[in-house]
Amino acid sequence: MIRLFLVAVLFVAGCTYPTAGAGPSPTVEPPAPTAKPTGASGKAIEAELKVARVVAVRPEVAGYKRDQFGQSWTDNHNGPGGHNGCDTRNDILAAQLTAVHNRTAKSCVVVEGTLTSEPYTGRRVEFRKAAATKVQIDHIYPLARAWDMGAARWPAQRRVDFANDQAANLLAVDGPANASKNDSGPGEWMPLNKAFRCVYVLRYLQVAHKYALPITAADRDTARTIAPTCK
Repeated sequence: MIRLFLVAVLFVAGCTYPTAGAGPSPTVEPPAPTAKPTGASGKAIEAELKVARVVAVRPEVAGYKRDQFGQSWTDNHNGPGGHNGCDTRNDILAAQLTAVHNRTAKSCVVVEGTLTSEPYTGRRVEFRKAAATKVQIDHIYPLARAWDMGAARWPAQRRVDFANDQAANLLAVDGPANASKNDSGPGEWMPLNKAFRCVYVLRYLQVAHKYALPITAADRDTARTIAPTCK
Protein backbone atom coordinates (compact mmCIF):
# COMPACT_ATOMS: atom_id res chain seq x y z
CA MET A 1 0.00 0.00 0.00
CA ILE A 2 2.83 2.43 0.79
CA ARG A 3 4.43 1.83 -2.59
CA LEU A 4 1.13 2.47 -4.40
CA PHE A 5 0.65 5.70 -2.45
CA LEU A 6 4.12 6.96 -3.42
CA VAL A 7 3.53 6.21 -7.10
CA ALA A 8 0.25 8.12 -6.98
CA VAL A 9 1.93 11.13 -5.39
CA LEU A 10 4.63 11.19 -8.06
CA PHE A 11 2.02 11.04 -10.82
CA VAL A 12 -0.06 13.89 -9.42
CA ALA A 13 3.03 16.04 -8.95
CA GLY A 14 3.94 15.71 -12.64
CA CYS A 15 7.32 14.21 -11.84
CA THR A 16 9.43 13.58 -14.91
CA TYR A 17 11.19 10.52 -13.60
CA PRO A 18 9.97 6.93 -13.93
CA THR A 19 9.31 4.96 -10.76
CA ALA A 20 11.02 1.69 -9.99
CA GLY A 21 9.57 -1.23 -11.90
CA ALA A 22 8.01 1.03 -14.55
CA GLY A 23 9.27 -1.12 -17.44
CA PRO A 24 11.98 -0.70 -20.06
CA SER A 25 11.60 3.07 -20.58
CA PRO A 26 14.97 4.89 -20.31
CA THR A 27 15.62 6.62 -17.04
CA VAL A 28 15.01 10.37 -17.17
CA GLU A 29 17.40 12.18 -14.88
CA PRO A 30 16.65 15.57 -13.31
CA PRO A 31 17.66 18.57 -15.43
CA ALA A 32 20.98 20.07 -14.50
CA PRO A 33 20.61 23.26 -12.46
CA THR A 34 21.36 26.32 -14.54
CA ALA A 35 24.30 28.18 -13.09
CA LYS A 36 24.00 31.88 -12.42
CA PRO A 37 26.80 34.32 -11.58
CA THR A 38 27.54 34.38 -7.89
CA GLY A 39 27.28 38.16 -8.04
CA ALA A 40 26.77 40.41 -11.06
CA SER A 41 28.85 43.14 -9.49
CA GLY A 42 30.86 45.83 -11.17
CA LYS A 43 34.03 44.20 -9.84
CA ALA A 44 33.06 40.88 -11.41
CA ILE A 45 32.46 42.56 -14.77
CA GLU A 46 35.75 44.45 -14.54
CA ALA A 47 37.58 41.23 -13.71
CA GLU A 48 36.19 39.59 -16.84
CA LEU A 49 37.12 42.61 -18.93
CA LYS A 50 40.74 42.30 -17.80
CA VAL A 51 41.03 38.87 -19.38
CA ALA A 52 38.77 39.46 -22.39
CA ARG A 53 40.23 39.42 -25.88
CA VAL A 54 38.85 42.42 -27.74
CA VAL A 55 38.48 42.82 -31.51
CA ALA A 56 37.53 46.07 -33.19
CA VAL A 57 34.43 44.69 -34.90
CA ARG A 58 32.79 41.34 -35.46
CA PRO A 59 34.23 39.68 -38.57
CA GLU A 60 32.07 38.09 -41.23
CA VAL A 61 32.75 34.38 -41.72
CA ALA A 62 30.85 32.54 -44.44
CA GLY A 63 29.13 29.20 -43.93
CA TYR A 64 27.04 29.64 -40.79
CA LYS A 65 24.02 27.38 -40.46
CA ARG A 66 22.26 26.35 -37.27
CA ASP A 67 23.12 22.71 -37.90
CA GLN A 68 26.82 23.59 -37.78
CA PHE A 69 26.20 23.43 -34.00
CA GLY A 70 24.46 20.06 -34.19
CA GLN A 71 20.82 19.07 -34.04
CA SER A 72 18.80 21.69 -32.21
CA TRP A 73 18.63 20.95 -28.48
CA THR A 74 20.24 17.55 -28.75
CA ASP A 75 20.81 15.51 -25.62
CA ASN A 76 24.07 14.25 -27.13
CA HIS A 77 26.43 16.75 -25.53
CA ASN A 78 29.08 16.57 -22.83
CA GLY A 79 27.91 19.29 -20.46
CA PRO A 80 25.51 19.26 -17.51
CA GLY A 81 22.25 17.60 -18.52
CA GLY A 82 23.85 15.75 -21.42
CA HIS A 83 22.81 12.13 -22.06
CA ASN A 84 20.08 12.29 -19.40
CA GLY A 85 17.23 11.24 -21.70
CA CYS A 86 15.80 14.77 -22.07
CA ASP A 87 16.56 17.31 -24.77
CA THR A 88 18.24 20.56 -23.78
CA ARG A 89 15.19 22.77 -24.39
CA ASN A 90 13.04 20.77 -21.96
CA ASP A 91 15.88 20.66 -19.42
CA ILE A 92 16.03 24.47 -19.46
CA LEU A 93 12.25 24.91 -19.29
CA ALA A 94 12.06 22.51 -16.34
CA ALA A 95 14.91 24.28 -14.52
CA GLN A 96 13.88 27.90 -15.10
CA LEU A 97 10.07 27.89 -15.17
CA THR A 98 7.87 27.55 -12.11
CA ALA A 99 4.62 25.57 -11.78
CA VAL A 100 5.93 23.16 -14.41
CA HIS A 101 3.65 20.47 -15.83
CA ASN A 102 4.91 17.62 -17.98
CA ARG A 103 3.15 15.71 -20.71
CA THR A 104 2.98 12.59 -18.53
CA ALA A 105 4.44 11.47 -15.23
CA LYS A 106 7.25 9.68 -17.09
CA SER A 107 7.88 12.36 -19.70
CA CYS A 108 10.33 15.25 -19.51
CA VAL A 109 8.37 17.21 -22.13
CA VAL A 110 7.21 20.46 -20.50
CA VAL A 111 3.71 21.43 -21.60
CA GLU A 112 3.17 24.43 -19.36
CA GLY A 113 4.84 26.61 -16.77
CA THR A 114 5.51 30.21 -15.83
CA LEU A 115 8.37 32.66 -16.07
CA THR A 116 7.40 34.69 -13.05
CA SER A 117 9.91 37.43 -13.87
CA GLU A 118 11.17 36.97 -17.41
CA PRO A 119 14.82 38.13 -17.52
CA TYR A 120 14.78 40.41 -20.56
CA THR A 121 11.49 42.22 -19.90
CA GLY A 122 10.78 41.64 -16.22
CA ARG A 123 7.23 40.60 -17.10
CA ARG A 124 5.35 37.45 -16.14
CA VAL A 125 5.16 35.11 -19.13
CA GLU A 126 2.99 31.99 -19.26
CA PHE A 127 4.33 29.07 -21.28
CA ARG A 128 1.99 26.68 -23.06
CA LYS A 129 3.35 24.14 -25.51
CA ALA A 130 0.50 24.95 -27.91
CA ALA A 131 2.05 28.43 -28.22
CA ALA A 132 5.65 27.42 -27.58
CA THR A 133 7.32 30.42 -29.25
CA LYS A 134 6.14 32.72 -26.45
CA VAL A 135 9.05 31.33 -24.41
CA GLN A 136 12.30 30.67 -26.26
CA ILE A 137 15.71 29.46 -25.16
CA ASP A 138 18.32 32.14 -25.83
CA HIS A 139 22.04 31.68 -26.32
CA ILE A 140 23.43 34.60 -24.33
CA TYR A 141 26.47 34.53 -26.59
CA PRO A 142 24.66 33.79 -29.88
CA LEU A 143 25.60 30.92 -32.16
CA ALA A 144 26.00 32.99 -35.33
CA ARG A 145 28.15 35.45 -33.42
CA ALA A 146 30.28 32.63 -32.01
CA TRP A 147 30.73 31.24 -35.53
CA ASP A 148 32.13 34.56 -36.74
CA MET A 149 34.28 35.00 -33.65
CA GLY A 150 36.09 31.66 -33.91
CA ALA A 151 33.69 28.73 -33.59
CA ALA A 152 33.89 28.12 -37.34
CA ARG A 153 37.32 26.59 -36.63
CA TRP A 154 36.19 24.44 -33.70
CA PRO A 155 35.72 20.66 -33.82
CA ALA A 156 32.08 19.71 -34.36
CA GLN A 157 31.57 18.33 -30.84
CA ARG A 158 32.83 21.55 -29.25
CA ARG A 159 30.20 23.48 -31.20
CA VAL A 160 27.53 21.04 -30.03
CA ASP A 161 28.65 21.43 -26.43
CA PHE A 162 28.62 25.23 -26.76
CA ALA A 163 25.10 25.25 -28.22
CA ASN A 164 23.81 23.12 -25.34
CA ASP A 165 25.75 24.62 -22.43
CA GLN A 166 23.00 24.68 -19.84
CA ALA A 167 25.29 25.90 -17.07
CA ALA A 168 26.53 29.05 -18.77
CA ASN A 169 24.93 30.09 -22.03
CA LEU A 170 21.20 29.24 -22.05
CA LEU A 171 18.29 31.25 -20.72
CA ALA A 172 14.51 30.87 -21.02
CA VAL A 173 13.22 34.23 -22.24
CA ASP A 174 10.32 36.07 -23.83
CA GLY A 175 10.05 35.14 -27.52
CA PRO A 176 9.71 38.68 -28.97
CA ALA A 177 12.57 39.92 -26.77
CA ASN A 178 14.75 37.10 -28.04
CA ALA A 179 13.86 37.98 -31.63
CA SER A 180 14.86 41.60 -31.03
CA LYS A 181 18.21 40.46 -29.61
CA ASN A 182 18.87 38.16 -32.59
CA ASP A 183 22.65 37.55 -32.75
CA SER A 184 23.68 40.79 -31.07
CA GLY A 185 26.05 41.32 -28.17
CA PRO A 186 25.88 43.96 -25.43
CA GLY A 187 27.43 46.50 -27.79
CA GLU A 188 24.28 46.42 -29.93
CA TRP A 189 21.52 45.23 -27.60
CA MET A 190 20.57 45.38 -23.95
CA PRO A 191 17.53 43.97 -22.10
CA LEU A 192 14.57 46.28 -21.53
CA ASN A 193 14.66 45.02 -17.95
CA LYS A 194 17.31 47.28 -16.40
CA ALA A 195 17.48 45.09 -13.30
CA PHE A 196 18.89 42.24 -15.41
CA ARG A 197 21.45 44.19 -17.43
CA CYS A 198 24.37 43.58 -15.08
CA VAL A 199 23.69 39.85 -15.02
CA TYR A 200 23.34 39.74 -18.80
CA VAL A 201 26.63 41.53 -19.40
CA LEU A 202 28.49 39.42 -16.86
CA ARG A 203 27.18 36.16 -18.26
CA TYR A 204 28.06 37.21 -21.80
CA LEU A 205 31.62 37.94 -20.69
CA GLN A 206 31.82 34.68 -18.74
CA VAL A 207 30.78 32.64 -21.77
CA ALA A 208 33.31 34.48 -23.94
CA HIS A 209 36.00 33.68 -21.36
CA LYS A 210 34.99 30.03 -20.99
CA TYR A 211 35.18 29.39 -24.74
CA ALA A 212 38.07 31.75 -25.54
CA LEU A 213 35.82 33.85 -27.77
CA PRO A 214 36.57 37.54 -28.26
CA ILE A 215 34.26 40.43 -27.59
CA THR A 216 33.97 43.54 -29.73
CA ALA A 217 35.14 46.98 -28.73
CA ALA A 218 31.48 47.99 -28.53
CA ASP A 219 30.81 45.10 -26.11
CA ARG A 220 33.75 46.21 -23.98
CA ASP A 221 32.60 49.84 -23.94
CA THR A 222 29.08 48.87 -22.89
CA ALA A 223 30.44 46.64 -20.12
CA ARG A 224 32.67 49.46 -18.87
CA THR A 225 29.74 51.85 -18.84
CA ILE A 226 27.42 49.56 -16.93
CA ALA A 227 29.94 48.17 -14.43
CA PRO A 228 29.80 51.18 -12.05
CA THR A 229 26.01 50.74 -11.77
CA CYS A 230 26.24 47.07 -10.74
CA LYS A 231 26.16 46.26 -7.04
